[in-house]
Amino acid sequence: MSFLKTIQSFAVRNTRWVRLFFVIFYTVGVAGLSIKITTPLFIQLIPLALILGFVGVLLFHEAKFDRKTLLTFGIVFIVSFAIESIGVATGEIFGGYEYGKILGIKIAETPLIIGLNWLFLVYVTSSATQFFTDHKIISPVLAAAFMVLYDLVLEQVAPVLGMWNWENGIVPLQNYAVWFVLALLFNLCFRAMKIETRNKMAPLLFVIQFMFFLILYITNW
Repeated sequence: MSFLKTIQSFAVRNTRWVRLFFVIFYTVGVAGLSIKITTPLFIQLIPLALILGFVGVLLFHEAKFDRKTLLTFGIVFIVSFAIESIGVATGEIFGGYEYGKILGIKIAETPLIIGLNWLFLVYVTSSATQFFTDHKIISPVLAAAFMVLYDLVLEQVAPVLGMWNWENGIVPLQNYAVWFVLALLFNLCFRAMKIETRNKMAPLLFVIQFMFFLILYITNW
C-alpha cells in the first residue's frame, strides 16, 4: 500500500476527528483574526489554511488517482493560473487588480496557490452539487453558481486580509461574470472527463471556508 493510501485509510477511519479538526481550525482562525495582537500572525496562516483544505479533499477522494484524473487536475490548475496571470498583467479579464504578498510564491505576479485554489473550488462545488442533482447541465451550472457566491463573499474581505487589491477599491461586475464562465467550463471539463468527486470531506470544507469568510464580513472584520 502506498504512503498516500495509508494516510487516506487513516483519515477515513477517523473521519469525525478530521471534520472536527477543520471546524476547530477555522473557528480558531476567525478568533485569531478578530484579536488585534494576533491578527498579523493569523493573516500569514491563510495560505496554510488553503493548502490544508486541499489536502483534506485529496485524503477523502474516493476514486482512483488515475492518469485521467491527474491530467484533468493539471489542466484546471495550469489554465486557471495562466488566466489569472494574464488578468493581472492586462487588467482585461477580471478587471484591474494585483495580488498581495501573503499568498506566497509568485510567478508573473500571480501566487502559485491561486491555481490550487481554483482546482479546490471546482472540486468541492462539483462534490457539493451531488446533494441536489447529478444532471449533466444543471449540476455544472449550480456548481458555478456556488463558486460565484463564494467569491462574492471572499471579495469583501480579501483586500483587508492582504490577499489582493482592486483598482480604485471596486470589484467590477465582469469579475463575477468571468468567474461564472470559468467555473462552468471547468465543471463541464470535470463532467466530460468523468472525474468522480464523491468525497465525504469536500462539501463540508466548502461550507466551512464560505462561513469563515462570511463571518469575517458580517462582523465587519
